[in-house]
Amino acid sequence: MLEKVLPHAMLKAKPNLESRIRTLKMDWATVYDLLSGKDNSSFGWDEHRQMVVAKDAIWNLYISIHKEAGQCRHHSFPHYDQLTKIYAKDRATGNYAQTAADIVEEIDAEDVATANNIEE
Repeated sequence: MLEKVLPHAMLKAKPNLESRIRTLKMDWATVYDLLSGKDNSSFGWDEHRQMVVAKDAIWNLYISIHKEAGQCRHHSFPHYDQLTKIYAKDRATGNYAQTAADIVEEIDAEDVATANNIEE
C-alpha cells in the first residue's frame, strides 16, 4: 500500500512503521508516567490543548531528573486517549515496571544489537 501511495519514495513499510510505533509508544509512556506516576499529582491533563500541564517550578524539577519529559512541556499529544486504550493494559505496575527512560535505553540497546548483526 505504501508503494502505491508513494511509488518512488523507496520506503520500506516494516522498518518505518515499526520505528513510528516505537516513537509513539515512548512518547505515550512519558506522558503516562507524568500523569500516573507516584508522586506526580502536581501534573494534570488539559483536555482542550491535549497536553500535560503543571506549574513551571514543578516542570523544572521534574525535567531536571527526567530529561525525556522535556518534550512534553510545550507540545500537545492529541492521541493520548487512544494510545492509552492500546498500551495501558500492557503497562507493568510492580517490580518489573519500566519508566520511559528505561524503555528508551532498552530500545537503543536493541538498535545497537541489530546494527551489529547487520554489519556482521
